[in-house]
Amino acid sequence: MVAQSLWMQKVAADPAHSRWYIERFRAMARAGEDLTGEARFVDAIAPRDAHILDAGCGPGRVGGYLATVGHRVVGVDVDPALIEAAEQDHPGPRWLVGDLAELDLSAHGITERFDVIVSAGNVMTFLAPSTRGLVLSRLRAHLRDDGRAVIGFGAGRDYAFADFLDDAAGAGFAADLLLSTWDARPFTDDADFLVAVLRPA
Repeated sequence: MVAQSLWMQKVAADPAHSRWYIERFRAMARAGEDLTGEARFVDAIAPRDAHILDAGCGPGRVGGYLATVGHRVVGVDVDPALIEAAEQDHPGPRWLVGDLAELDLSAHGITERFDVIVSAGNVMTFLAPSTRGLVLSRLRAHLRDDGRAVIGFGAGRDYAFADFLDDAAGAGFAADLLLSTWDARPFTDDADFLVAVLRPA
């Protein structure tokens, strides 16, 4: 049994946390805020009709958009409440409850590996620290040898960017491109956000 994610620890401490998170993004969508920047970036680098895994999909805003522009999307999240919201708000993708540290989509009949894997929304920082390398290894196992993984998260969340890149290398990834924003601004040593485009090493 792997360690419980920091996200599910939050949910255990406050059962209303998931509902708050869902309603926060629904309110932002109603207000017309731009919630698809990460998804547009992924769409720009993905082949047409790509097989895309939204790893840590939450209530589905990234994977939902990618499905509307023609990609074949599978979304996985450890929180059943978020998956339920994804199913309600973004029909189309296949949404699954699962722990990324134990990811084995063949158990769900999904044997085709992915062209692109995206992990947005600070997912990496909500993992139990002891599972970070394992999660990256599981993502690598689900990625095509010519595919790419796109992972973004902020600084100051107890996961140094250098440590993440070391963990990614240990999981069999090499960095293709490092950016500081989802709108493709260059990464700098003092950046407060990292968007890493990774390829199999």
